[in-house]
Amino acid sequence: MIKPIVKDTFFLSQKSEPAVREDGAIVKDLLDTLQANRERCVGMAANMIGIKKRIIAVQMGEVNLPMLNPVIVKKSKPYETEEGCLSLEGVRRTTRYETIEVEYRDVNFKRCKQRYTGWTAQIIQHEIDHCDGILI
Repeated sequence: MIKPIVKDTFFLSQKSEPAVREDGAIVKDLLDTLQANRERCVGMAANMIGIKKRIIAVQMGEVNLPMLNPVIVKKSKPYETEEGCLSLEGVRRTTRYETIEVEYRDVNFKRCKQRYTGWTAQIIQHEIDHCDGILI
């Protein structure tokens, strides 16, 4: 189900709770909402649809990849950039890393570990910041 985008900075600044195996409906809503906003959004965290769970979804070409309980375990090559956010007005400066390694669970709650670079790595970092209550 497509959900409205939360713009309440107090809610968005709260840390998300860990996702559990039974959160499949949240993943579906997040993917539906990301798809509905595809023209203006490349990633989304569950708190952006009003749910404080550590779940993100990232556009990777034609595929939207959900990640449950994502954690960056390695990062390298920092750089400065500006980012916008569907939940916030304007753009803000931030530091990102060119290469990251992320541990997460997939929709079947299977452990995954993957290395990402460039634009995809930047999107993942932004969405993980949402899970941590960091507003960019």
